Amino acid sequence: MDIFIHPSSYVDDGVKIGDGTKIWHFSHILKGSEIGKNCIIGQNVMIGPDVKIGNRCKIQNNVSLYKGVELEDDVFCGPSCVFTNVINPRAFIERKNEFKNTLVKKGATIGANSTIICGITIGKYALIGAGAVVNKNVPDYALFYGTPAKLMGWVCKCGVVLVNKGKIKGNQIAENKIVCENCKSTYFYNNDEFYPISEVNL
Repeated sequence: MDIFIHPSSYVDDGVKIGDGTKIWHFSHILKGSEIGKNCIIGQNVMIGPDVKIGNRCKIQNNVSLYKGVELEDDVFCGPSCVFTNVINPRAFIERKNEFKNTLVKKGATIGANSTIICGITIGKYALIGAGAVVNKNVPDYALFYGTPAKLMGWVCKCGVVLVNKGKIKGNQIAENKIVCENCKSTYFYNNDEFYPISEVNL
């Protein structure tokens, strides 16, 4: 298989890794985990056990993906972003039977140093700003940032912010339709409603 694993990294038995994936320095992939094709796993990353990662994901340095976390295809995890899997951890109480699942849907971006509290879903192509603390579900295409993070706008599939805090950001708009000036994808927008009408295949 066409897989690169740096000699300083450890991959446990029972791990599945897709073709074209690269695992860089000092990372550890624990048993039962699955990593898709053409992923990039940065330095000092820990994955698992039993974590599922889709195709073409990019996980930057110093990220840990614990049991209960799942990434769909094309997810970007920025440097040092944090995932949890227990709501109320105690060092002296065993809570492995209380892990909560976290799902990050296709094409979403998790900004550097952000914290994702377990038990939520981050929608497809959503954009989580750097340093955010996310403790609730994030809609598809949503721009979330702050502490705690909240809905601040909407983004295109290509990552361009189209609406920020209720204001249109220089994009073509007519009859509740927004056209991305970057990729020409078209979306319906009406306050808290945002969805694609037509999207360019990127």
